[in-house]
Amino acid sequence: MSTRSERRWAELARDLEFTRLPELRRQAEGWRTGLTGLTALLAVLVLLKGRDNLGDLPEAARATATGLLITGFVLLVMGSLLAARAAHGAPEREILLGGQALRRWTGREVARVTRALAWAYLFCVLGVILVVGALVIAWLTTQDSGTQPVVVRTNTGVLCGDLILTDQHHVEISSKTDGKVSLPWTAVVSVKPGKTCD
Repeated sequence: MSTRSERRWAELARDLEFTRLPELRRQAEGWRTGLTGLTALLAVLVLLKGRDNLGDLPEAARATATGLLITGFVLLVMGSLLAARAAHGAPEREILLGGQALRRWTGREVARVTRALAWAYLFCVLGVILVVGALVIAWLTTQDSGTQPVVVRTNTGVLCGDLILTDQHHVEISSKTDGKVSLPWTAVVSVKPGKTCD
């Protein structure tokens, strides 16, 4: 390596002391934007109806999934706030007029920004893992959507099928074996939910 090249590398290394904080701030701005977008995207996805609807989960799974979702979103929001703090800094009370004071402040601020970015990264990863965990629980524990079959006991026998309609005059069910059946309440002894009609 030539002497000129070595001298240029030494100059760049000296300049790094002055350019490190602005570079870290630009990096933090990118993290803040990414975390905010990711949090908004996950919020929209979780709010969509379907197998991830928490109301369809058994109670223990619902409590676990809700806890994971809330914790995940809190971590993502905290990561966004840490990245915003790293990108824009905190309001300072004093104005630094001396070179040495500015140098010390820059060193402390570089350490704070680096630490805040590391925490933002950790919160991002943990938040995504928790949200994905909640979605996996929702997918694994949600029963198939659809109507729950009912067992209708009449004076003459038992019918099982999906409840279509009930009013003050009759009960209407759709049975695989008998098709659509309408029964007057006078013929119905009991109507109970069933697990399956098999």
